[in-house]
Amino acid sequence: MVKKRKSGGRRGSDQGRSQLISCSNCGRLTARSKAKKVTRYLSLADPQITKELRDSGAILPRERSTQWYCISCAIHSHTIHIRPVDERKKHTKL
Repeated sequence: MVKKRKSGGRRGSDQGRSQLISCSNCGRLTARSKAKKVTRYLSLADPQITKELRDSGAILPRERSTQWYCISCAIHSHTIHIRPVDERKKHTKL
């Protein structure tokens, strides 16, 4: 059988078997090296109040939300996109 990717679709190498992560959307168990990590910062206050307080120089706390997605859920939710054929060889951060 022909191997499609040298890395097998995983990042990193020589690390052995990676830990399993549960997808935040569907619950599928995916290898941590294969899953897509999405970190979002959520404001705890109303956006209008936040803007006024920031203009006055206040520092507001934010909540960090980290979610892991399997490849199919990441593509379906438009977190990552399938690149065109001519751009697939370029290695950039997604």
